[in-house]
Amino acid sequence: MSGTIPIKDQKLLAFRCGNRCANCKSILIEDATEVDPASILGYMAHIKGEKPTSARYDAKMPEKERNQYPNLIVLCGNCHKKIDDQPNTYTVEKLCVMKKKHESWIKESTKTEVPNITYAELDVVVKYISSDKVEIDDSLAWILQKDKVNKNNLSPSSESQIKMGLTQANQVSKYIEQSLDPDFGDKLKMGFVTEYEKLKKEGLEGDDLFDTLMESSKWNYTEFKTRAAVLAVITYLFETCEIFEK
Repeated sequence: MSGTIPIKDQKLLAFRCGNRCANCKSILIEDATEVDPASILGYMAHIKGEKPTSARYDAKMPEKERNQYPNLIVLCGNCHKKIDDQPNTYTVEKLCVMKKKHESWIKESTKTEVPNITYAELDVVVKYISSDKVEIDDSLAWILQKDKVNKNNLSPSSESQIKMGLTQANQVSKYIEQSLDPDFGDKLKMGFVTEYEKLKKEGLEGDDLFDTLMESSKWNYTEFKTRAAVLAVITYLFETCEIFEK
């Protein structure tokens, strides 16, 4: 991926793109092993070139927009080279359409798996976050979901994900109620609250905060069923006002 973009932003963009190449759908990040870190196989490419010598460079484009999300697309190495070698075939317009279709595919693939979430998938997610200890503000109260979306400056894209997760958020509640561990719900809440507060202190807000919270919760990039399970947990905590402003 482009060396001019921070690793943190590279990971977030890969998360938004489902860890798949926008053109051929090949996997872009191999998970870490017991002895080695994760391997980044993809490239964060520019739709409109970053430099005057780059493919599809637009001199009229403001510099501050070149490395922002609307002008970026994640590709595998082969597709990245082909697209830059053939700028007359892979035009700005064509790449924008490709990116939009890819984002729709990620959304629909996750949506397809939401009804198939089982307790096993939820357990995979919560094991990672169940060990942290933080104090929780018990004054948090339930409010209307739409009001909370607006209060936290979340876009229609994030709102649609929350609505999707709501279809299974009740299952998360039942899972907590039926757990043999009486502290299970608090442990689940504590992990997310800890991460949420840390990201807020880093200055994240709105969609960036929402997306990064899910990415940092060990969202399995290659399993849409696990992605759907994490979304259900996040939505449950969002609706119960454990995370995000009420």
